[in-house]
Amino acid sequence: MRINHLFTAFLLISLQTFAQSGEEKHLKNVKQLTFGGDNAEAYFSFNDQYVSFQSNNPKWGLQCDQIFYLDVNKGLTNPDERPAFISTGKGRTTCSYFMPGDKHILFASTHVGNDSCPPPAKAYLNKYLWAIYDTYDIFVSDLKGKIVKQLTTEKGYDAEATISPKGDKIVFTSTRDGDLDLYTMDIDGKNVKRITHQLGYDGGAFFSPDGKKLVFRASRPKTEEEIAEYKKLLSLGLVAPTDMEIYTCNVDGTDLRQITTLGKANWAPYFTPKGDKIIFSSNHHSQRGYDFQLYVINLDGTGLERVTNNSIFNAFPMFSHDGKKLIFSSNRNNAPGSRDTNLYIADWVD
Repeated sequence: MRINHLFTAFLLISLQTFAQSGEEKHLKNVKQLTFGGDNAEAYFSFNDQYVSFQSNNPKWGLQCDQIFYLDVNKGLTNPDERPAFISTGKGRTTCSYFMPGDKHILFASTHVGNDSCPPPAKAYLNKYLWAIYDTYDIFVSDLKGKIVKQLTTEKGYDAEATISPKGDKIVFTSTRDGDLDLYTMDIDGKNVKRITHQLGYDGGAFFSPDGKKLVFRASRPKTEEEIAEYKKLLSLGLVAPTDMEIYTCNVDGTDLRQITTLGKANWAPYFTPKGDKIIFSSNHHSQRGYDFQLYVINLDGTGLERVTNNSIFNAFPMFSHDGKKLIFSSNRNNAPGSRDTNLYIADWVD
């Protein structure tokens, strides 16, 4: 997900005054890592020293999201400092993830389809929409930005790829069979298997710490009107992410369970270090719609607990592999009216 930039300056300024302080008992020693632009989907290397992430920071000469990585112990000191550049600089990129061994990074890119950034999603039915570009494919690059392998070549959207902690499998979202479903493949791109089959958007999947389960976000249109709208948007390369819940399943797709029934947008889920809870972003509590906070919930859907209280956007949480750190995106500490979304890292207090 990228931040919606169609809000008026008045709305942005007014929302910045909301939830600027409050106890966040699970987060200690919160540190800002980036300074400017939209920085999101930061995920730890296997050795927890680095994170890969996407950014559109205009001060780095970017027209749309590209992939970078940085040392979490150093971060950046100012918005003009550009971290190590991984993607080609062509097309639009998303969803990067370190490969086992921490010498290569997986990400999705549209650059094979066109060197230019694809256009953003156009308004349709007065809804907030995400673009599902059919030129997205999944690639592997070394740490110097040289692409060494293309893992997908199917027609349609292939993106949102993440890797099992065991280092053996990749899960990703694809439209290759006509809907937005989850698929797994071996780490080398072979042995592709479809694991979700219900109509709706299945995406943003992550493995459990033991590699046996997946957690993901999903929409499930039910009425004839909802189904018709979903199919129409999908035919236009669009999806409305405003009604999603959190689901889990086994890696082979069995034991599918809906975890949340909160309404509105519940997304960006990740298993907690012990694998017994899920952390995710949600606006279910908000009267305005655009107020996303982090929550944790038990695997049986009980014990919902709010984690963040600072700023009106907190999302993309990921734990370090040792379970000691949480990295996430937030617009906390912004100047009034600023649209920046930066990366933050904190010690996790269970």
